[in-house]
Amino acid sequence: MTLSKPAVQPPPYRELSPSRLWRHGGPLQKTFLFGGWLMLLVLCAWLGVGMVKWGWSGIPFEFGGVAVYLTVYPPLLICLLLTLTLGWWWGAIPAYCATLCLALYAGMPLQWAMLFGLSNPLGFAVMVIGYRATNMRRDLRGVTDLLFYVQQSFVACVFSSSGALIWSYTNDFDRTALLPVWQGWWLGAFVQSVLLVGPLMAMLWPWVQRWQSAHPRLMRDGHIRSRKTLLGLLASVTLGVLVYGYATTGLADSQVNLDALRQTMWVFYWVFAVIVLFIAFFGYQLFLHWQKSQDALLVEMEKLATTDALTGLLNRREADRRMAAEWQRTRRSGHSTAMVLLDIDHFKQVNDQYGHPAGDAALRRLAGVIFSEMRTVDFAARYGGEEFLIVLPDTSLRGAHAFAERLREEVAASLVKHEERSFQMQVSLGVATVHEDDASYERWISRADRALYRAKQGGRNRTELDQPTVEKLA
Repeated sequence: MTLSKPAVQPPPYRELSPSRLWRHGGPLQKTFLFGGWLMLLVLCAWLGVGMVKWGWSGIPFEFGGVAVYLTVYPPLLICLLLTLTLGWWWGAIPAYCATLCLALYAGMPLQWAMLFGLSNPLGFAVMVIGYRATNMRRDLRGVTDLLFYVQQSFVACVFSSSGALIWSYTNDFDRTALLPVWQGWWLGAFVQSVLLVGPLMAMLWPWVQRWQSAHPRLMRDGHIRSRKTLLGLLASVTLGVLVYGYATTGLADSQVNLDALRQTMWVFYWVFAVIVLFIAFFGYQLFLHWQKSQDALLVEMEKLATTDALTGLLNRREADRRMAAEWQRTRRSGHSTAMVLLDIDHFKQVNDQYGHPAGDAALRRLAGVIFSEMRTVDFAARYGGEEFLIVLPDTSLRGAHAFAERLREEVAASLVKHEERSFQMQVSLGVATVHEDDASYERWISRADRALYRAKQGGRNRTELDQPTVEKLA
């Protein structure tokens, strides 16, 4: 049988945790990362003030006979790169400080400057939500990863450009003067994000990823592909697109004199808005369907990995894992836990007389009887060919003996049907409880196996205990 090669999953979204770096990082790591970050913060604040001082805002360019406005904002490059490689806080704080400093330098009132400073951190948050929700790769080597980055950059830039409204309001700009500020902000940020930060990200990410993998104690994993994060992503993208369309239409409306054209523009916008909302709703429903399919597949794979395909009981590997856990729990609690080990008497004769398919039917019938007699806290497994094991938590030797006898009588009374033939079967059982001096759960199994051997030697179709004395059941 040829096994298909499993798909390579992208690594989880990880961020460098400042608190973990402080607690677990080495002196050189702390100096380099915290010290370098502080230097970049100061540089961003200086470049933010320089953007106002040197007039890099709303620079006009002719493109196809139309004036296009771009704002050059170097702190964006540094802070976005920090956000994508180290985490949101690492980029958001320098971005906030840079925007706050340039606002205060330009004479903006403090309360407005503090609000204005949130513009770029808000856009960065959209980027982080997107990568947490979808777990896209950040090396931008694939077409899907690249297109996702471009889309997220666009929405993030539209979100951050909301600061243009505050800037225009505090400077008493009219609506016609708002266009160069607002368009320069989002378009300039988008161009810089795609043409400058994107290539830098593609070059740096392999090295960053190796460093993250080598220092897992310093990393904090994000919650990936959850319903909540994807819903947040869809909501943010939808809201960003709608705000962008509304602002663009509103600004164009102030410069259009024809009522018919103005009305047509707004009708187009509202139709566009309905389509965007429908696509977002459809995308979320599609994700829910995909997630349910994936969950069902994972459940089925787990079932295949832990159960016996013929009987539906646990397989030996899973039984050993659960027995080890139950043995540990019993030793800690001091309660009594019992095991019943059994197999079908003269099973080879069943196969020889009725055929192997009939033998399989006998195994399935025995599993059905075991299921019917078990409690919800018990677990059972097919431990060998015709050998079965049942673990009874919080059960004494007396209780386990009573259970084994009920099971034995029920098996003897049941009828195995296969095709047009039917027959009966019998089982022998050995019972053992956990002892304080057991060095491992294997000793527990060994005592149950010895009791089963005595049951076979004693004539079969009977139950034996690992301590075969009358006093034990008195």
